[in-house]
Amino acid sequence: MTEKTWIGKPVKRVEDARLLTGRGAYIDDHPPVANLFHAAIVRSPHAHARILGYDVAGARALAGVAGVITGEDVARHTRPFAVGVTAPVHYYCAATDKARFVGEPVAVVVATSRYVAEDAADLVRVHYEPLPAVVDPERALEPGAPVLHEAVGSNLANHRRLVYGDPDRAFAEADVVIRERFRFPKYGSTPIETYGIVARWDALDGVCTVWSNFMGPFIMHPLTARVLGLPENRLRFIVPPDIGGSFGIKSLIYPYIALVALASKLTGVAVKWIEDRREHLLASSTGTDRIAYRELAAKKDGTILGMRFRWLDNVGGYIRSPEPGCSFRPTGNFVGPYRFQHLEVDASTVMTNKCLTGPNRGYACGHLYFETEGMVDRLAATLGLDPAEVRRRNLIPASAMPYRSPTGGLYDSGDYPTAFEKALDLAKYAGLRREQAKARAAGRYFGIGLALAVDPSVSNMGYVATALDPQFRAKPEYLPKSGAVDSATVKVDPLGRVIAILGTTPQGQGHQTVVSQIVADELGLIPEDVTVVDEMDTFTRVWSISSGTYSSRFGSVGTSAVALAARKLKAKLVEYAAHLMDIPAAELEFRDGAVRRKTGKGPSYTVKDLAGRAHWNTDSLPEGMEPGLQATAVFGFTVARAVDAEDRVNSSNTYGFIAEVMAVEVDPETAAITIVKYVTVHDAGTIINPMIAEGQIYGGALHGLGGALYEELQYDEDGQCLTGTFMDYLVPTASEAPTIDIAHVESPSPLTPLGSKGLGESSSMTVPAVIANAVSDALAPLGIRITELPMTPSRLHALIKKARAT
Repeated sequence: MTEKTWIGKPVKRVEDARLLTGRGAYIDDHPPVANLFHAAIVRSPHAHARILGYDVAGARALAGVAGVITGEDVARHTRPFAVGVTAPVHYYCAATDKARFVGEPVAVVVATSRYVAEDAADLVRVHYEPLPAVVDPERALEPGAPVLHEAVGSNLANHRRLVYGDPDRAFAEADVVIRERFRFPKYGSTPIETYGIVARWDALDGVCTVWSNFMGPFIMHPLTARVLGLPENRLRFIVPPDIGGSFGIKSLIYPYIALVALASKLTGVAVKWIEDRREHLLASSTGTDRIAYRELAAKKDGTILGMRFRWLDNVGGYIRSPEPGCSFRPTGNFVGPYRFQHLEVDASTVMTNKCLTGPNRGYACGHLYFETEGMVDRLAATLGLDPAEVRRRNLIPASAMPYRSPTGGLYDSGDYPTAFEKALDLAKYAGLRREQAKARAAGRYFGIGLALAVDPSVSNMGYVATALDPQFRAKPEYLPKSGAVDSATVKVDPLGRVIAILGTTPQGQGHQTVVSQIVADELGLIPEDVTVVDEMDTFTRVWSISSGTYSSRFGSVGTSAVALAARKLKAKLVEYAAHLMDIPAAELEFRDGAVRRKTGKGPSYTVKDLAGRAHWNTDSLPEGMEPGLQATAVFGFTVARAVDAEDRVNSSNTYGFIAEVMAVEVDPETAAITIVKYVTVHDAGTIINPMIAEGQIYGGALHGLGGALYEELQYDEDGQCLTGTFMDYLVPTASEAPTIDIAHVESPSPLTPLGSKGLGESSSMTVPAVIANAVSDALAPLGIRITELPMTPSRLHALIKKARAT
């Protein structure tokens, strides 16, 4: 009998049957408590205004209204959220003194139905004193700019200058220095399901229970408890089995959790709030828009000596946790896949009158690689070298793995040159260059783009302290931060069937399928024999502040916890069988779903045999063995450490690699971009389920394509959002999805039991870079280089028109 291996097989998703037949369990599907009331949120129509008072008499008089909560109530009954910087920014769950962006909550109405609540919300009168607004981060730092937070004194929420190696020497010794300014857009994730919360504050036991589609990280649980004035063991977070997409955005639901919980406390009823699409586009969360200035120093042979980054990240009306992660989340992989050792980073986090920001798929890496890969192409053009050759000369070799980057990242495994060559071969790169020559001879605008990226997964929570200077971190009262852990339980029922229990808050990634494959592999079963329960409840699950699904962490840390739990259970089964067979455990092995002698002779015990005996006859267990057949494992990375005194930090725990090639053609009359060829090669360690992995790659690519070509939350000078509906905020659909040629190189991680890494964010990081480089290459005869996204037809057409006129 040969044991079947399920890891690496494209097993169909077990989740799909119930999801496709309408049996998913989402936050809006089943009310968890009876007699629910509903909330409607009153939002500021002003980008910047002082709140002078409220008139809520009309709303309270409407039949069916249970109460109205204003900013005065918020200030009286809650605390501001802790923020990750030293600037005195007071961020509450609703505006208390001033509104600082259009759509900011200023009051909440609770009523017997959403219809009544919305009608009553229209009757709430908030008296404002409008103030001047500022939306551009550079202008926000100018003398005389409107100041959003008087206690801060300026609009600068955070500033750090990080120096690694000796960048001044690198630039002094350079044969060539390249400089460029880039602008990255403000765009979001637009999941099909918006935010949803049900809160019940029980005055008898003092417990506030919140059901929501929160995805983690669960550091937001203690932060929210503090805001509400509750001990952590009196705040219960429950996440339903299904979340309708998130891509980072639902980590920022926590202010609304506090607001709806407060509404429940003050009205004495259970309250439900489901965000509508306009609310989501106006006031949920987005990635930051960034203005970046880049400098690159190199030798004339193309060897990169060093870089300088200077950027201004626009976090909107307030800085809130986990910002300024927009500046520091990729610290460990700031240098990407390249060998240079000298780097200077000047990072400013700026507050303006736009909506607030937070993680968006590929958190800050899309910005990073759009800039870096654009600079590498500019270096190649300056030196007259092929862009592929410049990258070859600077890649970290496989022999250097594991590799410590100058900023502190520990690249655990990888063969970057092999993956890059595989992408070039798959794309037939030389043939594309020949095709380009023919197209240019015919007057057509055909271009080829390349982009390489280190793909970080499983954030080390300690990276957030990079925002604080070393002197602050050295204070005795400062608590260092680090870590990335997850837990899993695997148990066997009396008939030998297995249940795996997790709390990873999946949002459509197929966790149940992947877990069933891992457990089946470890215990010699088939996936159908494994039931997976993946539901988060902070009162019943083992969790930590880093729990949740974000930062592509499940593929590394969640899967590792499952594998370790299954192995602990397997070891217990072997020990039990050894007792029953009265032979040393060292003479036994677990193979083909049973405990057998290593010699292959004699009796064996299947999982079902052992389960029946263990459950029905506990007296048969060896002395000292706990009754029951279950095991719980908590997996954590030992390489996740706090930021050191030189601002170095291993900001992630596993690092993959992406190599992409894209060919495009640009119509100079309409500025339409046609993707002719798109190849992406990924090294994410051991691939557990290639079908699910490729689904994630497709999703990431489309997400990146949205930010590169279509999506941008635009504001006028007065801070009014101009793209608050899907009529104006364009997202790519299936019609815009290109054909993608996907391939893998597997370099198993030495840090995880299965060798796996994350890849959920994947091509969202590289598509903005690769398509910008391809379009730049196509329009090079016109002297056009893309420095700003998205490349909308109107923006691109203006560039072409201007170039032709000069």
